[in-house]
Amino acid sequence: MADYIDVNGISTWYEDGGSGAPVVLLHGGLTDSRDFDGNLDALAADYRLLLPERRGHGHTADQPGPITMDLLAEDSAAFIERIVDGPVRLVGYSAGAVVALVVAIRRPDLVDRLVLISGAFDKSGAILKPSADAPPPPVLVAAYAEVSPDGADHFPVVMAKVARSANDDPPIPAADLATVACPTLVMAADDDIVTLEHTLELYRSIPDAQLAIVPETSHLLLHEKPELCTRLVRDFLAGTPTTTWMPIRRAGTD
Repeated sequence: MADYIDVNGISTWYEDGGSGAPVVLLHGGLTDSRDFDGNLDALAADYRLLLPERRGHGHTADQPGPITMDLLAEDSAAFIERIVDGPVRLVGYSAGAVVALVVAIRRPDLVDRLVLISGAFDKSGAILKPSADAPPPPVLVAAYAEVSPDGADHFPVVMAKVARSANDDPPIPAADLATVACPTLVMAADDDIVTLEHTLELYRSIPDAQLAIVPETSHLLLHEKPELCTRLVRDFLAGTPTTTWMPIRRAGTD
């Protein structure tokens, strides 16, 4: 089922399917919920799957003013409160991973498990960043035009806002990363636009984190190895504990 809901005064499009414990999927920047077609949308077999499209993305119209991570995190938290009114399993991809991370830091009451896929908490960790000066990729413009109420001609406006946010938003401090209280899966490609060093720093900064590097994939890992990525996320969301035989990092200081 697809519908619109008012979130902070914005008519926000979302998809709602499946049944069970709620899982919210946050798409990447300059894309929409189709990021999860043929991969994580399979989670609807086990969970109630919620896929909101943020302001200026997908079926949700752009609004006057900037598009910042702080604003998107506020919208995402408000969406969770309106639809679920309680904690969810929160999964973010690319820019959506940063939004999900900010929500988990600021509203820990809304997140009981967190999945961060190919996200950079500091622009220094991204090898490639969106630019308002470069011609927009035709494939992104075409996908935007298919569903956006603003039309294809508005895409450069959104791209400029997203590029400004990617370059101007402050990094998330390490002290804030350390406050993430819920179990977290940090996942990335082995040839991602986010450096492996940055991904490793994110993993090490979150107290209760797990790490998955998907081999022979790029930033589009969800489409390149959908079955593997979905299995990793599904196993993590299930929360089934695994006893390791030779723990080092998780052994503590004893």
